[in-house]
Amino acid sequence: MIEVTPSISLTDDEVVWKAVRASGPGGQHVNKTSTAVELRFDVRGSPSLPEPVRARLYRLAGSRLNQEGVLVLVAQARRSQELNRQEAVNRLLELIRKAAEPPPPPRKKTKPTYASKLKRLEGKSRRGGVKAMRGRPRGDD
Repeated sequence: MIEVTPSISLTDDEVVWKAVRASGPGGQHVNKTSTAVELRFDVRGSPSLPEPVRARLYRLAGSRLNQEGVLVLVAQARRSQELNRQEAVNRLLELIRKAAEPPPPPRKKTKPTYASKLKRLEGKSRRGGVKAMRGRPRGDD
């Protein structure tokens, strides 16, 4: 069992692992060892996720979610498979925890007070007076 939050836990069979070869430079070591890890988690078919969390996870996952509703995470930053596996699990847990947070309540619209409107207009007229003084003096003859 992988505990995500106090109310959400994933069973071990919900997460599918696959060891793949890491891309990029690395000499002979990278060519003969499969240190990169591909983690697959079926978001659509998971019995552990409540429906609101599942919906938010769909939005958060973005391009990491394929057509079948499977979340695919690839970790290849470390040189050992175990460290890459741990990193992939941490990223999955972070995503699900973020999806488990309820969205903030919508903002309530408020009107500016009468005093704040007057203060704003007073400031505008003062600024206009300053700019008017910058002009060329008029010769009222």
